[in-house]
Amino acid sequence: MSDTKPEPNDVAPHTSPNTQRQRASQLAQALRQELHKAVIGQQDVVDGVLTALIAGGHVLVEGVPGLGKTLLVRALARCFGGDFARIQFTPDLMPSDITGHAVYDMASEQFKLRKGPVFTNLLLADEINRAPAKTQAALLEVMQERQVTLEGRALAAPQPFLVMATQNPIEQEGTYPLPEAELDRFMLMLRMDYPQADEELALVRQVTRSVRTDILDVSGLRVLLQAKDVQALQKIASDLPLDDQVLDYAVRLARATRNWPGLTLGAGPRASIALVRCARARALLRGGDFVVPNDVKGCALAVLRHRVRLSPELDIEGTSVDQLLQQLLEQIAAPRL
Repeated sequence: MSDTKPEPNDVAPHTSPNTQRQRASQLAQALRQELHKAVIGQQDVVDGVLTALIAGGHVLVEGVPGLGKTLLVRALARCFGGDFARIQFTPDLMPSDITGHAVYDMASEQFKLRKGPVFTNLLLADEINRAPAKTQAALLEVMQERQVTLEGRALAAPQPFLVMATQNPIEQEGTYPLPEAELDRFMLMLRMDYPQADEELALVRQVTRSVRTDILDVSGLRVLLQAKDVQALQKIASDLPLDDQVLDYAVRLARATRNWPGLTLGAGPRASIALVRCARARALLRGGDFVVPNDVKGCALAVLRHRVRLSPELDIEGTSVDQLLQQLLEQIAAPRL
């Protein structure tokens, strides 16, 4: 694979599948490098967001304040030439503030539809758990069906459409937990942790050189892909070869959560689908020609952790969902290809 960075629109539809795959992989890796110019460290989270982008799914990023959750999405939006919108979720936010509403036009004496910020390619739902359930529910239809019903009319969302939401897991005051139906619509739930010592050193050095007060600047990032390039990446990833044994492994992982000791709620079929789609995206991101079991295993925690529920006994003992899922991954045998 060459070291030259691909330019935007570099995924040519008329070339051979192998060449397309190689160019798509180069473009995805160039996007990863560009994001790391703004987001220092957090490799797993950056790769998770890129996996969701290529797999065509929504992503929920969880972490304490000040770790760069919003920065990551802003950086991705900067590298993306499509439409971007941001909604700051607050307790007084109304569903119509997200989806839009009908406005009476005095001149024509008719109601006109005013589309909300949800009609975009990349939507940042910042601190999504700060809005009440009825406002959170405004995203349910568009996340699943890629459309919004306004005044009895079904309006299609632009393609591609991706929701990237952030939430703070430790704050309880003024927050509303996301219902299971909405959590299940997120393909991945990513956990952003504190940076390593050397990463924090580099972060502080870079930020304190900037004229901005305490945030990293994303204005210098290059636009690497347009909306049609994202759709091309998604199509190339969905065509990656997948052995039946790997498909069976993904389904077995999801099904195992339904009767695993210590779990009172298991993952549904949407998790099986997400495991396969994410595995294909990860294979493309690493430059592979086909999907291997490690691609499934590598995204399993992010796909499953928000779709299962711990038993009260293990919760009281302090066992985490990730610990239990890690045991599951170690005990479910992966195929040898």
